[in-house]
Amino acid sequence: MNLSIKTMGRGPDLVLLHGWAMHSGIFAPLSERLAGRFRLHLVDLPGHGDSHEFTSGDLDPGRLARAIAAATPPALWLGWSLGGLIALRAALDLPGQVSALVEIASSPRFVRAADWPHAVPAAIFREFGSNLVASFRPAIERFLALETLGSVHAQDELRELKAHVYERGEPSEQALHEGLDLLDQCDFRAQLSALAMPSLWIAGRRDRIVPPGALRWAASQCTHSDFLELSAGHAPFLSHAAEVAEAVAALASAQQPA
Repeated sequence: MNLSIKTMGRGPDLVLLHGWAMHSGIFAPLSERLAGRFRLHLVDLPGHGDSHEFTSGDLDPGRLARAIAAATPPALWLGWSLGGLIALRAALDLPGQVSALVEIASSPRFVRAADWPHAVPAAIFREFGSNLVASFRPAIERFLALETLGSVHAQDELRELKAHVYERGEPSEQALHEGLDLLDQCDFRAQLSALAMPSLWIAGRRDRIVPPGALRWAASQCTHSDFLELSAGHAPFLSHAAEVAEAVAALASAQQPA
């Protein structure tokens, strides 16, 4: 697996994992604020951004977590949306590699179930899969619009997402399909109590993809966790970059010896 990982900044190590259809460039507003405090490792997931190669199975959370861990030093891991599933899998499987965990607009289960109301219906993800086959770019742009829906800064955030999504070329269509399957099928709820490191769960109050209740519940299941809700949509690090950066820095500071 050939991954593009860009390193910048100085300080404690921090791995950042982006969401579906995007790449690490989407973190620009956040990474600009963190690079003075951390050494950032900005990962492009397989089939996204500059990680152009994609083989079926490359997005398997366990396999991908191991590949990223092998290419980066022990660090605080931050995952947004789909990237949060990979970061969570790394924290569960490789606790020696993950000093602390930040989950942004990510959920242990992305689709609704009889015992899980904090999600959208699975039919929405399956509809996106069908639309990808019929109309690739319009389907992605509809998903981007959904990511910003409900944010008070929706137009600005949507403009930024659209500006970034294709700047490193189109994501692999196969990677997009498998990413949707991953969001549809993963369920890590029963494993949250096993998290060995501190975690921070950051939600957007107006998020229409991952309701805040999902992250609030997840934080309640972890031994050492905090929950932060911002007046944002699905990408709070765009509209509230300063607040997210401060929260990440505070989590890291709490891990430093007195």
